[in-house]
Formats: sequence, C-alpha cells, structure tokens
Amino acid sequence: MIQAAGSSGKSVGIIGGGLGGLAAACTLAARGYAVTLFDKNEWVGGKAAVLNDHGFRFDMGPTILLMPSVLRRIFDEANRSLESMLNMVRLMPQWRCFFEGGGVLDLSDDTQKTQQSIERLSPQSPAAGQYAHFLESSRRMRDISDRYYFWKSVGGIRDTFEAKTTFTPSVLKDLLSMKIGRTVAGAVRSMVHDPRVAQMLDHFTQYVGSAPDKSPAILLGIADMQLQEGIWYPMGGTRAVPVALEKLARELGVTICTSTPVKQITVQGKRACGLVTESGRSYEFDFIVSNSDTVRTHRELLQGQPSEQFFRRRRYEAACSGVVLYLGLNRRYDHLAHHNFVFSRSPEEEFDAIYRQGKPAPDPTCYLAAPARTEAAVAPPGGEALYVLVHTPYLRPGHNWAEMLPGYRDVILRKLATCGGMPDIAERIVFEAALTPADIHARYHVLDGAIYGLASHGRLNGAFKPANRSPDVAGLYFAGGSAHPGPGMPMVLMSGWIAANTLDGDVKTAAAHA
Repeated sequence: MIQAAGSSGKSVGIIGGGLGGLAAACTLAARGYAVTLFDKNEWVGGKAAVLNDHGFRFDMGPTILLMPSVLRRIFDEANRSLESMLNMVRLMPQWRCFFEGGGVLDLSDDTQKTQQSIERLSPQSPAAGQYAHFLESSRRMRDISDRYYFWKSVGGIRDTFEAKTTFTPSVLKDLLSMKIGRTVAGAVRSMVHDPRVAQMLDHFTQYVGSAPDKSPAILLGIADMQLQEGIWYPMGGTRAVPVALEKLARELGVTICTSTPVKQITVQGKRACGLVTESGRSYEFDFIVSNSDTVRTHRELLQGQPSEQFFRRRRYEAACSGVVLYLGLNRRYDHLAHHNFVFSRSPEEEFDAIYRQGKPAPDPTCYLAAPARTEAAVAPPGGEALYVLVHTPYLRPGHNWAEMLPGYRDVILRKLATCGGMPDIAERIVFEAALTPADIHARYHVLDGAIYGLASHGRLNGAFKPANRSPDVAGLYFAGGSAHPGPGMPMVLMSGWIAANTLDGDVKTAAAHA
C-alpha cells in the first residue's frame, strides 16, 4: 500500500532531480514525508537525459546499468516490483574490448567464457588462470564493501567499523584483505601479467572516473558487482530509469518543480530549515537533501562556517570529465557488441595525460555503446545510434573546448577507424552532436565539468566521499555522485536511498528520545 504523502508530518526539500534526488524522493515519500523536489533543468533525471534527432535516439549520459538490486530496493519501498516498472534485458557479452594490433577480448559474466576469450587473445600466457585469481580478490573486496561500506552514511574509514568490533580478529582480517596502501593498478598487475587483460581490468575504475594507479585497491570489488549481477539494458534506454522513478514519485505525491534553480540553503542555528530559489522565493522545510555536487553545495548554497569546515576537513579533487560524440550512422557494425572499449596503445601514457598533465590523451581509450543490436528503435532501419565517450581531464584554466573539440573529434574518429574496425565511419555519419566538459559543467551543475563527481584518488581515503549526513548542519543530507558511496548509476541511486534512510532514522531516533 502506497502511503499518502505527508503522513509523517515532516517536510523535505530536495535540491536536484538526478537519479540520487529521485531515489531519495521516492523513498521518503513512500515512508510518509511531504517531499518537494527542485531541478534547474526542464527535465528530471540529471545526466540520464535523452537526445532525439533525425530518427536517432541517444542516451546522453550513463549507458551501463549495473546492480539492479539497488533499483529493486527503491521500488520495494512503495511495494512495486522492478519488473512492473522497467523492461530490462541482460547483456552478453558485458564488454567487447579491442586492442592495438587487432586483438579482441570479450568480458562475460560466465567466468569460463571469459577465460576462453583470454586464451584466444593470449594462448601462450597463464592469463586465464590469473584472471580467476583476480576474481577471487574482487569477490573479497565486494564482500567487505557490502558489510562495511554500502547502505549506510560513511564519510571515512572510521565510519565503516563499529567501535566495539574494530579490533576483533575477523575485522583485522578484513582490513588486511582490503590491501590498504595498494592501488588498483598495482593490485591488478600483481595478479594478472598480460598487459592487455590488465588494461581491461583497470577500466573498472573508469566507472568512478579515476586513475587506476592512484585509486585504492578496494575498488577491485566493482568487478564482482558487475559480474555477479550482470549488465542490463532497460528498453527505452537508461533514460527509462528516471522516467520510471519520476512516475513513481508523482504517484507517491512528490511535488516536482522543474526550471527552478536553487540559490541558497537557509540555515538557522546550525540547522537547515529551507531554501531560496533564484527567483527569490523562499520555502520552509524540516529537512533538506542536496543532490547537487557536494563541493558546489558548500561553495555556492551554504555560506559561512559550515562551508569553511567542509573545505578545512579535506581537499577534494574533481573526477575526470569527457567528450561524448553522438553519431547517427547509416549502417551498423556487426562486429560490435552493445558495450565496447577501443583501448589506447598505452594506459600509462593515457592516464598520465588525463590525470597528471591535465590534457586530453593523444591516443585515448574510446567507450562505445551500440544499442541498435538490442533495441532497433534507437535508429532508422539499418542504422546505428553510436554513443562514443572519451575521458578527458576536468576543466582546467585555458581549456577552450569550442576550439579544442574539432581536432579532438578527428583524433577519436581516427582511433575508431584504425583500432575499432570502422575504417569508413567518417563517411557513415548522417547526424552528429557532441557534449564537452564545458557543456557538462554548465548543464549539470557539477564540479569543473566532472562526469563522476569527486575523484577516488588516495591509497587510504580515496574510496570515501562526503557522508550522506552533514556533520556541520543538522537536517542537511547529501545524495548524488559526489556523496557516499560515489558515482555510477547504482551508487548514485544507493546514495539517494542512504540519504533518505539516514534522515528517516534520525527522525525516529529523535522521536524515541523525546
């Protein structure tokens, strides 16, 4: 039974209607809160937007949906089944990887099939057996994440362990298993020696927009999350996810205010009590959930001491940005899977350029989504709505993407032609659009054009984002890719649920002590 909105007697204002904001809105409304959601854009869903033109349909932002169990938990809050809200198809293979020199490797959720593909790529090496060893390590990291990291508000390693259990033998064993002090790249190469297989495994960290040689080894757990639950495609594209969440939110009584940017969070006596929109209208709420970037929330929406305390606590760096090409093609390439990677000649050169030098990689890795093989309606008959993403640095002084894009577009197309098996791609384009770091910065209110919120760099604290409950302002909570547990569709959705559940838990605790 869906509860009537507002039955708790408490009101919540949510800033930002991205996936995290929608997840928080649905969860809170299902639990009886009166929820009003504000978004600066004309639509909700944040980066999970859609582009329709010339008969082609493109998902503009995220295209890979992992961990459907997270979505299922959100729909369960309102006694709705995931299957009643979305028609989802499990994809096989998960990735198809293309390497310099013509090698191809398929990643499957069937370990034996992946090992067979590795043996075809590298028949004289022990890489297939080493891959199995990697999976064991990834599974341990996933298990640790499930027990200590997910589904609760966490802002640092101290939050992950309860004080009474911190020094038990089992917890100490888990700490050792986390490979504290090791990076993803170091851990991968200690287990897998074939450079091409290692390069593929490095790219699980690209879900969080961070360099594998700067990110903590606990992120190896991402691989197990993907391989155990699969990669899924919602018919209608990933845009179907926010559409379903918006539908549920409205049915639950959530008020949604689009084209309504927020300029300030109102704070009285160190407690959030409302917000002010750019039009000057003030709203009073018992609680605020900000699904806006956490750094920009403190820098732009909060003034004074709370903002100063946030920046004094830790230095935050933006994750990488990217260039996206939306290419409407008059043909399909049958050798492509739904999700593909055309890898750079040198991951060291690529990551050094992006994450250290702050410039586009001279020979980039290209991610391609070719959804017409799963849903023909995305393109005219015989065509393809090809989505091409290349990671770039976050916006730096001197980056003028209006000038940089034409030349970098040519770099990308040459890479697809020479390494991706598409020699005629330039002649096959009948529609084209692009999104640059500057566009992303302006469109989505993110930090320095970052696609993935905050970077996961640092051997110890790199996996930790700002907690979902503000330590400085009572009644203020955070969701989205720059809040715990981080970026990527399932993590952002989880962040919204955590923010809502933490808020609801705080209300119940206060009532119990009243």
